[in-house]
Amino acid sequence: MNERLAKTVFRPDVPFSVHRVSAMVLRYLFLIRSSWPRVVSMFYWPTLQILIWGFITLFLQEHSSFFAQAAGILIGAVMLWDVMFRGQLGFSLSFFEEIWSRNLGHLLVSPLRISEFIVSLMIMSALRTLLAIIPAAIIAYWIFGFSVLSLGVMLAAFLISLLMFGWAVGLVVSGLALRYGQSAEEMAWALLFAMAPIAAVYYPVDILPQWLQGVAYALPLAHVFEGMRGIIIDGQIMYDHLWISLALNVLYIGIGVATFLFFYDQARDRGMILQLGE
Repeated sequence: MNERLAKTVFRPDVPFSVHRVSAMVLRYLFLIRSSWPRVVSMFYWPTLQILIWGFITLFLQEHSSFFAQAAGILIGAVMLWDVMFRGQLGFSLSFFEEIWSRNLGHLLVSPLRISEFIVSLMIMSALRTLLAIIPAAIIAYWIFGFSVLSLGVMLAAFLISLLMFGWAVGLVVSGLALRYGQSAEEMAWALLFAMAPIAAVYYPVDILPQWLQGVAYALPLAHVFEGMRGIIIDGQIMYDHLWISLALNVLYIGIGVATFLFFYDQARDRGMILQLGE
């Protein structure tokens, strides 16, 4: 990171302000509140997925002894995957709101620091994810008898790990949008779905080819879902998977921040920030 970018990001002359972060969070909350399609979209997809996979699980319970013993394995996988997916979308979409409204340039010439901007996006990501997943969890328990609380204290750790990875991907996607414009928005969906086959969401990692298992374990997702299956199927808490996933997430968030700042510096040098928007 060059000296000029470091001064822009860390702004030693301007202390980090919780008030500015709070103002950004309020801005995004007001945007959501003023648009019913935004509110509906937060609840619609998680609820729909729980219903679809829940009925698939009921069918498999009647035709598979494995799923009869671990009825919640698919529903739990869907819910945890959606936490990560919603976390990434919550981060990226909040950032895209500034591009769509041509407000990004105004924010970046204000006293708002880049670090404060990133923290506010992370907070909004967590809020959007919680608002989306709570109705899905209620439906999973009400209709299918699966309680996400059955994961115990590990549930909070899984949620934090998945949110962290969602933020890391969101940082990369937002950086790409800064540098390459709105054409990069497609990556918000494409990146995560590209990881799904090797993330071991619905099946164990050892199902994958041997050479691909190492790639899977390089992702925090595989460790989270292996840990989930360990609790649901065997009743065992695999702390090694938890700690590895958290350590990997710290690494990936560092890469995400560095990527975002790199593209931000390039976009500013090329005068692209004020040109972004619909």
